[in-house]
Amino acid sequence: MELLATNVCFDGEHRRYRHTSATLQCGMEFAVFLPPVALGENGKSVPVLYWLSGLTCTDQNFMQKAGAQKLAATLGLAIVCPDTSPRGVNLPGEDDSYDFGTGAGFYVNATEQPWAPHYRMYDYVTRELPQLVESELPLTGERSISGHSMGGHGALICALKNPGLYKSVSAFAPIANPMACPWGQKAFTGYLGEDERAWQQWDATQLIPTAQERLPLLVDQGTADDFLESQLNPEALADVCEKFHHHITLRMHRGYDHSYFFIASFIDDHLNHHARALGLA
Repeated sequence: MELLATNVCFDGEHRRYRHTSATLQCGMEFAVFLPPVALGENGKSVPVLYWLSGLTCTDQNFMQKAGAQKLAATLGLAIVCPDTSPRGVNLPGEDDSYDFGTGAGFYVNATEQPWAPHYRMYDYVTRELPQLVESELPLTGERSISGHSMGGHGALICALKNPGLYKSVSAFAPIANPMACPWGQKAFTGYLGEDERAWQQWDATQLIPTAQERLPLLVDQGTADDFLESQLNPEALADVCEKFHHHITLRMHRGYDHSYFFIASFIDDHLNHHARALGLA
């Protein structure tokens, strides 16, 4: 872990790191917020919220725009923000569109060439990155996960596929049913191939029926989100949760869009949701 920058923030520290990822076979950057209680000679280890960002984002969007650090500092909660895809692996077509390739890893493990050796963001965010940061930083190993849009999809599938790994899960405007929307269909075809049976393990609506752990889902969605009808499908997630008795709190917020203005407006609710599960509140 090479430290790139440190900023004092609400008496805690926002840090950016670089490391070489064995999983993705490239260099990766990520951000960490450490609350004040974790710093100094007498600092103690704290639980962590992993935040997965959306299409085109890097680790910096959430840290600069969400306004999460003030409450996280008070709660004693660390936040880790990975990037959204491998960077600079120079694959053909990698930078041709905003919704596939660079900045659009979709938190799956690709099986199709030429993506398979590098585009393994699922293994990266559930295994390699936690092992790295929890061995090098004052973190307890107790985890929660959240995210936005593509990252909301990522948070849901990471929690549903890994019983016991996270204490809680939430999402802002997640791509809730990627098999049934253009973003998901494009990404899944490219990374996973044409056989839709292979897609099912990466779609929250397909994972709910057989989920071995039923963490309550907190999902916030704006009614003025330009992608609500065409890409996000929160109703499909709510319907399958109701059918299989998986608790979900789906909150529709009148007038809010897909931006970080929306996330900043309700991030404290999500932090408190995770803090309760992590024993901080």
